[in-house]
Amino acid sequence: MNYLLLLQQGEAEQLRNFPYITDLVKLKVQNIQLNSFNIKTHSELRVGLITEGKFDWNIAGQGYTLFPGDTALACPWQAIGSTKGVMDIGALTWIGIQPEYFDAQGKLQLGAWSGISESEQGVMGKILAMNKTPVLTRFGAGATILQSIEYEIMQQEMGFRTRVNHLLDELLIEMVRHLSKAENFRRDFPQIFMKLEQTLRSNLAHPWTVEEMAGLVGLGTTAFTEKVKVFTGFSPLHYLINLRIAEAIKLLRQSNHSLTRIALETGFYSSQHFSSTFKKLTGYTPRAYRKSQ
Repeated sequence: MNYLLLLQQGEAEQLRNFPYITDLVKLKVQNIQLNSFNIKTHSELRVGLITEGKFDWNIAGQGYTLFPGDTALACPWQAIGSTKGVMDIGALTWIGIQPEYFDAQGKLQLGAWSGISESEQGVMGKILAMNKTPVLTRFGAGATILQSIEYEIMQQEMGFRTRVNHLLDELLIEMVRHLSKAENFRRDFPQIFMKLEQTLRSNLAHPWTVEEMAGLVGLGTTAFTEKVKVFTGFSPLHYLINLRIAEAIKLLRQSNHSLTRIALETGFYSSQHFSSTFKKLTGYTPRAYRKSQ
């Protein structure tokens, strides 16, 4: 593993002024190493942003597949890691934030560094503790905020301590807002969407159009597109591509089918189209992925 940035509390001088930041890591994984990401709990709130590749993680006992732009969130009592015990090939950024107190009932005390009021911290803690979806899709604010935190910590210009504290508050607030909106939309979105996904997965070779998919759930294309974007973070066609790539990954790992056969079975019109799309989403070619397994 290639550490582009590795700051750990007690070792990195840059974190001396921030005892509540346990670590800040930018990691690029080029070779799979055994026991590099075993499932375990941490004492801090951990936030991980995927920037390249595809990662299969287990968070709080559930399996999740993360793609570039996805952000993982694990509370102190939630175990996180890979069921395979390895960090997949790709790139990501991690930050650990240590609250003064945070329990599974949602009682949260961030500490004197935070400008968030006590009452708001109480609400924030409840939302984080009750959260059932620890992967935030298309959480664009996270990348911007983490980049700013890294810059302030490394450059240490005038006012950097205050700026970092504000950015940590902003990160937590934006995550909670994102979770709240996502939960509301999940409750409102009809259950028939799940049936739609089952239909798509059962026949990925079909050249599905947005009009066809919208028709299956009884919506117009505009309303359907808006609901899918909110529910999944992707446009309908990009969502369909993710389903196809997920199935292709399964076939690459569990079968000896040729790349052309896998491409056609999962709805790509050629092996070249399949290869270019696969690399764009995962960071490596289908052939290289198969060899890495």
